[in-house]
Amino acid sequence: MTPMKEDYLKIIFELGGVQKKISNKQIALGLGVAAGSVTEMIAKLVAEKLVIHEPYAGISLTKQGLRFATQLVRKHRLWESFLVQKLNYGLQDVHPEAELLEHETSQRLANALDTFLEHPKYCPHGGVIPDSDGKYNDISHLSLADVKDDEKVTVERFIDNHELLVYLSGTGLHINDKIKGLHHDPFEGPIQVIRMIDQAKIDISYKAAHNIFVHY
Repeated sequence: MTPMKEDYLKIIFELGGVQKKISNKQIALGLGVAAGSVTEMIAKLVAEKLVIHEPYAGISLTKQGLRFATQLVRKHRLWESFLVQKLNYGLQDVHPEAELLEHETSQRLANALDTFLEHPKYCPHGGVIPDSDGKYNDISHLSLADVKDDEKVTVERFIDNHELLVYLSGTGLHINDKIKGLHHDPFEGPIQVIRMIDQAKIDISYKAAHNIFVHY
C-alpha cells in the first residue's frame, strides 16, 4: 500500500469514518489536497474494498479498511508519544518523523514501544491510540468550525497534520484549553474564540477550525 493511500485511511479514521459518513471536502481540508485528488483516490480505495462511498451520503471505512487504519494510527501515534515524552520533540515537529518510523515498525516493535511508554491512550495532540487488538476510547467528532457563537467547549484533539500543528503552535491554543466561540467571519473567514483561563482572543483560520475537535 502506498503512503498516500495510508494517509487517506488515517484521515478518514480521524474524521470519524467508522461511526459516520465523511465528505470529500472534509478529507480535502484534513489533508490539504484538491477535491479532484480526493475523488480519484477514493475510487481506488473503493476498488480495493477499503472504503465505501455512497453518492450524496459520504465515505466510510470497511472492516478491512478500519483494520489497516487502526494499525497505522497506532504505530504513528506511539512514535509521536515517544518523540515528545522521551526525546523532547516539539508537538509541531513530530509528524514527519513519525510518518517515516511507522512504515518500518513491525507489530512486535509496536507492542514493545507501547509497553515501554506504559500503554498511552492518547498521543500528544489528543489523538486516540488503538491497542494491539484495534480497540480504542471514544473520541469527539465535533469540529471547532461547528461551534456556535457563545458556546463553551474544551479542545480535545488536533488532526495529525504537520502544517496544522505548525500553524497552531503560533496561536497559543492547546489541548484541554476551555474556550468560547465569539464570532464566525463569513465567506470562509477565520473563527474567533476566547480562551477562558486568561480571556485571550484567538483567531483560528477556517481550514484549521475544521481540523480541531472539541467537546462540551
